[in-house]
Amino acid sequence: MSSVLINNIFGSVEGKEEPDQYIILGAQRDSWGPGAAKSGVGTAILLELARTFRAMVQNGFQPRRSLLFVSWDAGDFGSVGATEWLEGYLTMLHLKAVAYFSLDRAVLGDDRFVAYTSPLLANLIEGVIKQVDSPKHPGQTIHSQLLRQGRHWKSEIVRALFLNSGAYSFTAFGGVPAMEISFTEDSRPYPFLNTELDTFENLQVALQGRLGVLGRAAAEIAGLMALRLAHDRILPLEYSCYSESTLQFSAQLNKYSKELQSRGLTLQWIFSARGDYNRAADELRRAILNSDESDERLVRLYNMRITRVEFYFLSPYVSATETPFRHILHGRGPHTLGALREHVALLRDEPGRFDEARFRRQLALLTWTLQGAANALSGEVWDIDNAF
Repeated sequence: MSSVLINNIFGSVEGKEEPDQYIILGAQRDSWGPGAAKSGVGTAILLELARTFRAMVQNGFQPRRSLLFVSWDAGDFGSVGATEWLEGYLTMLHLKAVAYFSLDRAVLGDDRFVAYTSPLLANLIEGVIKQVDSPKHPGQTIHSQLLRQGRHWKSEIVRALFLNSGAYSFTAFGGVPAMEISFTEDSRPYPFLNTELDTFENLQVALQGRLGVLGRAAAEIAGLMALRLAHDRILPLEYSCYSESTLQFSAQLNKYSKELQSRGLTLQWIFSARGDYNRAADELRRAILNSDESDERLVRLYNMRITRVEFYFLSPYVSATETPFRHILHGRGPHTLGALREHVALLRDEPGRFDEARFRRQLALLTWTLQGAANALSGEVWDIDNAF
């Protein structure tokens, strides 16, 4: 067995006002077989987006923030190229990376468009699908097509990040808002992914000759979202989204309040931290609305607070080597809100397995993480003295 050099390839467009802030677009370059759907389409979209933005710059366009285009190597070995890069820049990534868009598996069908995404990026989708034509219904945008069918865009399009997506590690491991977009098929899933039959000819047949139209739509969606993030003075990241997410978790946990009270336990601290985060998000929104956006220093400060929201949901109380996916909402492990919910459910399902000491530890660490996120968003020094 011999070592093989991994080659990630980078290209960039430098921003004017905030050149050290990057919107990253990436695609896996390798595949076991021909890899038309697995990596070929995404690589083609990546190259076209790079050419398009380069042409815009040559015609006078100056993005506020920088754009980074990355072709990842060794993707079929477990996203090795992207993961190695993330590990190498882990300590500073949240200071530089605004968002990541994965173009892997961007076209697998034409029934529907879906986005596996961090909630921070979800609201970008609505404006974009009002501009991009539906590949299946010429003359209609994706948004208007959904309206005609009586469907709401968010419930139809937005999906949670999943472990094997090209975007997952950026959020759950790196603390960077990330999204993977895909046109997919409900009734006839593309059967040749990860096989020797994943050829452009078979992909074209599966898509009834519409590969070009679907690839263009995917490129327009990714490009328009990246353009907005690169251009807007105040970053359009929905930082209040985690207030709603934690509220939903709180409601689920609150169902077990009687069982907890009978043991002398309470969930009030995590409810308090969630309230602090909600207030911090509201206060930041009001401050931005009432501020002078021509003040570059103030805009920069606001954007720094917004950019780091995802990072502060990475638990600082677990090891990045032993528990790499440290995000308390999207991660994996006993430090997550999902793990706490499953543990509390034992009070009814299997009371003998409920571990009070473990519960106290889980609750404390989650509360401190959420409180830290609230204080960081409000711009305050982290400070909590709740006892458990």
